[in-house]
Amino acid sequence: MATGRTHRPATRSRGIPEATVARLPLYLRALTGLSERSVPTVSSEELAAAAGVNSAKLRKDFSYLGSYGTRGVGYDVEYLVYQISRELGLTQDWPVVIVGIGNLGAALANYGGFASRGFRVAALIDADPAMAGKPVAGMPVQHSDDLEKIISENGVSIGVIATPAGAAQPVCDRLVAAGVTSILNFAPTVLSVPEGVDVRKVDLSIELQILAFHEQRKAGEDASAAEAAGVPDVEAAVPPVVRGGAAVDRKGPDGDMPAVMPA
Repeated sequence: MATGRTHRPATRSRGIPEATVARLPLYLRALTGLSERSVPTVSSEELAAAAGVNSAKLRKDFSYLGSYGTRGVGYDVEYLVYQISRELGLTQDWPVVIVGIGNLGAALANYGGFASRGFRVAALIDADPAMAGKPVAGMPVQHSDDLEKIISENGVSIGVIATPAGAAQPVCDRLVAAGVTSILNFAPTVLSVPEGVDVRKVDLSIELQILAFHEQRKAGEDASAAEAAGVPDVEAAVPPVVRGGAAVDRKGPDGDMPAVMPA
């Protein structure tokens, strides 16, 4: 089996757009589920729905792979699994190092999905001397002083950074200098890398903030819908105070209820 250091995926040389590359893992996940259920063929509509895209976009993406399916039959599931796995480089062995074995790094080390998708965790690395030799996911943690040696001996081209933000850039610089050309960054910071090095950033806090935005927008839409349906505004329905025969609004000068009601 080829190693990650000497072979690179063919997607760029074949001119496959980055947006299509980003969707290939979605198709592969859906196809793998079908394969596990022994489903022999799948239509573009069914596969698109399982992957969360529209069928026209799926057919366009697959045309870059040279796969057009058969009218009335659909796509051969096993062949598509092979095609997409090959294009993503998952038919090769990709040694990976994880740097930063805190809670997140340990969780990544214990993730069983790496091996089944062609990624072999070659080493776990941490800067804390107390962590050296400690077993995590059945592997002893190695000290960061040996990072360059570990990368060289294992032919590593993919590094995973799970360190605190302040340590991420120095770790990144050492990985790149040692020959790593692809980095998956879980640290909450933006990394600077030279041309030719690919970085993918995973920031859970940003994803949560995006979800919060959508929740806020949905709440606003619900409020607008309620107003359009004639649901009364509770604050607007508060009757005014009558003082000396004249009505006085309960709201303050800025539209808020006054802190102290007038006697």
